[in-house]
Amino acid sequence: MDIQYLLILQNFRQNINDALTPFMEWVSMFAVSYLIMIPVFMYWYWEKRRGLLPLVSYYFCMFFTPIIKLTVCAYRPWIRDSRVVPAGDSITTATGYSFPSGHTSTAGPLGFGTAVAVWSRKGFRWLAAIMVVFVFLTGFSRNYLGVHTPQDVVVGILESVVSVFFAWKLFLYLDAHPEKEDAILLGCFILCWAGIAYITFKRYPMDVAADGKLIVDPQKMMNDGYGDIGKVMGFIVGRFVERHWINFKPLKHTVKSAVICAAGLVIMALLKQYVSPVLVGWLGSHWGKLLFSVIYTFYYIALFPLVLKLVGKSEEAAA
Repeated sequence: MDIQYLLILQNFRQNINDALTPFMEWVSMFAVSYLIMIPVFMYWYWEKRRGLLPLVSYYFCMFFTPIIKLTVCAYRPWIRDSRVVPAGDSITTATGYSFPSGHTSTAGPLGFGTAVAVWSRKGFRWLAAIMVVFVFLTGFSRNYLGVHTPQDVVVGILESVVSVFFAWKLFLYLDAHPEKEDAILLGCFILCWAGIAYITFKRYPMDVAADGKLIVDPQKMMNDGYGDIGKVMGFIVGRFVERHWINFKPLKHTVKSAVICAAGLVIMALLKQYVSPVLVGWLGSHWGKLLFSVIYTFYYIALFPLVLKLVGKSEEAAA
């Protein structure tokens, strides 16, 4: 049934000469590359707590998605059935095992988490609606492009909902017990290293094709796992540093502060484009991705907030 659904979508794609394929590829790309900038901007510019809710939800998924993927080790649809032909260049961007959908479990916590964070603010429910629609559109795009089954997407959405729920509950718990946060961060940091050890040393399928080559190379499948868990590590370190030594407050809501925050987002994009390849080339795909993810996340959780704090102090001194 799942493959048949993909074949129906594939037939539709072919009948309209792939007219929608570029849009669906853009949706998938935006979900994993730029959607995170919305809660990051909220964290910097608007209100820390509202920005942190979708981000913490996202880190829950960034830990559990690779653990699930590298435990189940489900092959991609075109490996399971040669009739499935992925659209465009999506076959080259669809990395890792298939279950659950990483794009969906990236867009899901960011989109649903942002929707929950802004729903109570008058005038922002339109943003909540857009974010929810975008999550489902992202999931559909993975089916439309032929790189994920419906089960992959549904589980990615369910995982996202659960992550937002637990993040919300964690926030409520820490409101009542703020002294527990450092212990929770330390426990999560240890859990991250346990996760790295697990995906590194567990056994993987070693199925070979007719030519004797591996159908799927487990080493390549681990790459995203190292990167995703590295994001969680970067958040843990960044949150500890920001909470104890920075404790920034968003700048006054002016055009100037919005421009400063927008410039910070540009730096985020540049880091991803130029720094990541250097570290991967230097340390290899596993550790290079992990180190970049730590640096990348630390930048927007702690380093740029330090810049905002210094800017705020200079504005107060000038006043």
